[in-house]
Amino acid sequence: MKIKSGSVLLFLAAILSTGFHKTLAQQAIALYPGAIPNSIAADNQETNKDQIARNVSRPTLTVFLPEKPNATRTAVIVCPGGGYGVLVMDREGYQVARQLNALGIAAFVLKYRLPEDKIMKNKSVGPLQDAQQAIKTVRERAAEWKIDPQKIGIMGFSAGGHLAATAGTHFDSTFIDNPQKTSLRPDFMILVYPVISMGGSMGHKGSAANLLGNAPAEKLVQYFSNELQVNTRTPTAFLTHAGDDTVVPVSNSLGFYDALQKNNVPADLHIYSKGEHGYLKTPQFGEWFEQCRLWMITNDLLAR
Repeated sequence: MKIKSGSVLLFLAAILSTGFHKTLAQQAIALYPGAIPNSIAADNQETNKDQIARNVSRPTLTVFLPEKPNATRTAVIVCPGGGYGVLVMDREGYQVARQLNALGIAAFVLKYRLPEDKIMKNKSVGPLQDAQQAIKTVRERAAEWKIDPQKIGIMGFSAGGHLAATAGTHFDSTFIDNPQKTSLRPDFMILVYPVISMGGSMGHKGSAANLLGNAPAEKLVQYFSNELQVNTRTPTAFLTHAGDDTVVPVSNSLGFYDALQKNNVPADLHIYSKGEHGYLKTPQFGEWFEQCRLWMITNDLLAR
């Protein structure tokens, strides 16, 4: 069949006018422009079935830019959960990014390396390196992505919440190359049923074993128990958790909130009596996300 060039141009124009351009704003980029720090050369064995990523050794950042940016030019880096053993990329990553876009917020889904001795020289700092690199990347490219470099937050679910909280409490320790001395401090944290502690009755044993090993030194456990690392410079936070969570006890969020309070760091804490781990049935996404939206408005991170 012969197609006239004018028809082709009309066809392309129709595609662009119906929203094809939106996909151009959702681009996965390599997290590091060069060599991946703290890595050991190994074959890429990553698998991704049903949007559950395993054996991640090549970190990426997927950029979701809103069609109509919010006037506050806020950005959120999203860290999916999975106990530092897998990454729930869709439900705790891409879907959340699209909801943030709907509010006019730029979102960046971080596919961080999963700690493994075979691919890392020091697996305990691998995910933190990736979180710091994500913050650095977004802040250094803020003008390009129409973002306020002082309104870059980090959001995490479950073990991704631990990573987000680690980035929010360990920003003075630099684990990546940072020649421009770019601030690695997130401006705010959104922590959803987060792992916070690595030890004691609060700690999530699976996440701790994957990140720190089966018999970590007590000093290492305390270093990555983020309720112990809060100070007056820790960024503001929104936390939500379920009281009946038997996987990651609600004491994780309670303990972190208490530490924030003691250091005069403003924070919101929303506890649901039912929800278990993952909020699979209740509360519905719109319920807790609306509370988060209102918190962002209160903190001038979102226009009314």
